Amino acid sequence: MMKLPIEFKKITGVEIRDYLSELAALRIEVFREWPYLYEGSVDYEARYLETYAKNPSSFIVLALINQQVIGAASATTLIHAEEAFKQPMQAAGIKIEDWVYFGESVLLSQFRGRGIGHVFFDAREEWARSIGAKGCCFCAVLREDNHPLRPAQARDLKPFWHSRGYHQLAMAQAKFSWKDIDQSDESAKMMQIWVKELQ
Repeated sequence: MMKLPIEFKKITGVEIRDYLSELAALRIEVFREWPYLYEGSVDYEARYLETYAKNPSSFIVLALINQQVIGAASATTLIHAEEAFKQPMQAAGIKIEDWVYFGESVLLSQFRGRGIGHVFFDAREEWARSIGAKGCCFCAVLREDNHPLRPAQARDLKPFWHSRGYHQLAMAQAKFSWKDIDQSDESAKMMQIWVKELQ
C-alpha cells in the first residue's frame, strides 16, 4: 500500500482556531502515553489552545494527511509562556525577551520514525530566527526509571534532542501539575529545561 503524502502547514495567531478541536484531540491522545501519562480533558484543552489563538506571537506547524491533523508542534515567544517556564530561565540569567519557547510536539504513533520530528524542529527554529530570537528552549518531564507505567521499550529522546543541538540547562527545572492516568488528583511534575542558542 502506498504511503499517503504528508503535508506541512504553518499557522499563527487566530488561524489556530480553525484547528482547535483536532489539536485538542491530538494532545489528549498523545499525552496519555509515556512519559506524560496525562489525563486530558476537552475543556482544559480548549482553554489552553485559546491562549495560542489570542497570542499574536504564537506559531504552530501542522502535519496533515488528507487534510486531517496527524501531528503538531507549537512555539511562542518565551515572555508569553507559562510563568513556571519563564522563572527558571530568568534564574539562569537568560534574557527571556530574546528567546522562544517550544510547547508540545505531538505525533500519532503510527507516523513516528519518518523524520517528522526533524521537520517540526526545523520549522520552529526557522520561525524563531525570523522574529530575531537568540535561542530556543523546551521542557521535558522527568520520570523515575522504575515508574510502574514505564513501557519496556520506552524510547529515550535525549539522543534526538542532542542531535538537534540542544542540551540540558544545568539546575534549570520547572514544576507543572496535571492528573496522571493512574491518579485521582493532580500532582506536581518536575520538568527539565533544554536549550539551544541560535546562530
